[in-house]
Amino acid sequence: MTPVILLAEAKKSAEVTDWGARIGWLVGLALFIALVYWLMREGWKWRGTLQGDLPELPGAPEETGPARLSMSGRYHGSTTAGQWLDRIVAHGLGTRSRAELTLTDAGLEVERPGATDFFVPASALRGARLDKGIAGKVLTEGGLLVVTWALGDKLIDSGFRSDHAAEHTEWVDTLNQMINDTEGAR
Repeated sequence: MTPVILLAEAKKSAEVTDWGARIGWLVGLALFIALVYWLMREGWKWRGTLQGDLPELPGAPEETGPARLSMSGRYHGSTTAGQWLDRIVAHGLGTRSRAELTLTDAGLEVERPGATDFFVPASALRGARLDKGIAGKVLTEGGLLVVTWALGDKLIDSGFRSDHAAEHTEWVDTLNQMINDTEGAR
């Protein structure tokens, strides 16, 4: 009978959550997350400022000629050539987006809805290859079309992924043949 008496004697309910402390922790956590995002944004803007010496992106000429190849897919970003983690953010090159690529005799036109379009003249193209990663995006081996091109005196790698990955090999072959033909004509 002792257990019944002990239960009957304990008329005080269990401790209720201390809502003031809990809300304080949640507000503190929210402020910490906001601070981290603000610092990341400032770092992104600072990187763009450091890369401010890059010349403006060339625009597409009025007449580019007939399309050799076209592709729909994603633009994953641009980096300093040979340094797949050194993202370039100046002039909107760091913004990932959908992309429509068109290769003509005049060069490579990259149309990006919601981001800055750019054009790479045929004389600025330096090479194309299949790779597995660029600036925070890693795919299977050969899952990324990387085009190397010159912007001023800086070599840049830009990464694209087609909606149909089987197109990548044709793009690499055609781009490299076009570059060889352009260099041979010089």
